[in-house]
Amino acid sequence: MNTLLITRSGIVLGLFAMATSALIAWTEFSTAEQRAENVNFAQQKILAALIPPDRHDNDVLHDTVPVAPGGPLANEEPAVAYIARKDGRIVGVVLPATAPDGYSGRITLMVAIRPDNTLIGVRTLAHRETPGLGDKVDLRKSDWMLGFAGRSLQNPKPAGWKVKKDGGVFDQFTGATITPRAVVAAVHRTLKFFEQEREHFLVPPRDIETDRVADATAGKAG
Repeated sequence: MNTLLITRSGIVLGLFAMATSALIAWTEFSTAEQRAENVNFAQQKILAALIPPDRHDNDVLHDTVPVAPGGPLANEEPAVAYIARKDGRIVGVVLPATAPDGYSGRITLMVAIRPDNTLIGVRTLAHRETPGLGDKVDLRKSDWMLGFAGRSLQNPKPAGWKVKKDGGVFDQFTGATITPRAVVAAVHRTLKFFEQEREHFLVPPRDIETDRVADATAGKAG
């Protein structure tokens, strides 16, 4: 009797686990498009905040350069850098970057850099940091992120690209050091990456309409 009961319980638990897994998978699939739209909307808002429309005259959303995953930027997926131009001259490049070692996981950033490799600003696109502590990387919670504006590889010197607790110039959060430490390191890596790969990003303007026609033609040919 006990063996039969245990067997039945095991079957019920197994079926419940399968149903739960199927529900989670279906939820992930059914909401994927909406989540992608939410991320895209958030990116557009951040781009407009970092490089306001009156600072450029090109279509930043379509004037892009591919960014491979991994490497110093630590992005999990292929992405793009956004190029802002005024009268044909590049005024800013917005790079996607990730701090993989936040307290609660990955912190996704957008880092805006001038051609001379000084920071226009940094914003957080996504994070899972602890409310009231690590979530101060969110501009809605704290102005800490504004402290990156105007910084460069020489301001501060390399030794200063740390939180104050580690001998650097950047404030840490009360009760939370891991989060700001991870973000400072990620921004510093992004600046060094941009300096090394300048020619990849400081490109002349493309004829976007020509590119679209070429892409469409290639699609038909395929």
